[in-house]
Amino acid sequence: MANERLGRFTRLPVGWDTSNDEYEYVPLKLPRDVSRVSASMRLAISAEFHGWELTRVRLYPDGSRRVLLRRRKTLHHVPEPTVR
Repeated sequence: MANERLGRFTRLPVGWDTSNDEYEYVPLKLPRDVSRVSASMRLAISAEFHGWELTRVRLYPDGSRRVLLRRRKTLHHVPEPTVR
């Protein structure tokens, strides 16, 4: 089985604006060995249980993806998506 993981990255691709004060953002990098189905399931779980929504996806020639998730800011602490 492929090593399936979500990783954070620090630099955002050009044009990915995160300056909106109403939302908090989490950029993730999905390696090329993460299948589309697995990525979809993990992002759906993050959306369902942590309130994240998919804002942007960029697919690279090597098969990796960069994803930007966002959710409305809240006073309650909700954990970020699991990074393994």
